[in-house]
Amino acid sequence: MNVVKAKYGLKDKGQAIQIVVEKYIEEEDEPELRPEFIEKLNKLEKQKGIKFKNINELKKIIER
Repeated sequence: MNVVKAKYGLKDKGQAIQIVVEKYIEEEDEPELRPEFIEKLNKLEKQKGIKFKNINELKKIIER
């Protein structure tokens, strides 16, 4: 971390860790999502939600 810290002129190792993580994420390819999973997400997105005013009302709805 000291090398990264010095290279980028950072103030602390926390910033160096953040840089390393960001670079790692940029370089890694995200795996492709399976078509079945995408289809399931699309179906969930189309479902009607539950309307409630507060958490107590939601609890009552769920308990039914």
